[in-house]
Amino acid sequence: MRLPIVTGAFFALMAVMAGAFGAHGLRNVVSERSLEVFQTAVTYQMYHAIALLLVALLSGFGLSRRLLGFAAGFFLTGILLFSGSLYTLVLTDIRWVGPITPMGGVCFMIGWALLLTAGVRRQANKDRG
Repeated sequence: MRLPIVTGAFFALMAVMAGAFGAHGLRNVVSERSLEVFQTAVTYQMYHAIALLLVALLSGFGLSRRLLGFAAGFFLTGILLFSGSLYTLVLTDIRWVGPITPMGGVCFMIGWALLLTAGVRRQANKDRG
């Protein structure tokens, strides 16, 4: 589970850097609404960077590595689609990326559902054995 650790730490670092950029570099450049959108991208990126680290941590607790790997993939894809589309929207004003954002949100939900499934299956297997 090296990839979730590396990507989680990388995206957490990038979220901190993006947050600082948004707070200091964009304040007088974009509208207040655009700053809110940018902050939403940063927030969701950080949450799901931490989720990637959680996936790596949980792999040591007997949860399905296959399900955890899929969850990590969906979290990563969600960061790229959700946060990436919002960053692009704010920084470039390219409007066609807007419809990509919900696809990233769906990826986040699938990732969490896979993590939930891994936990439920672990408990069910533990109860049987």
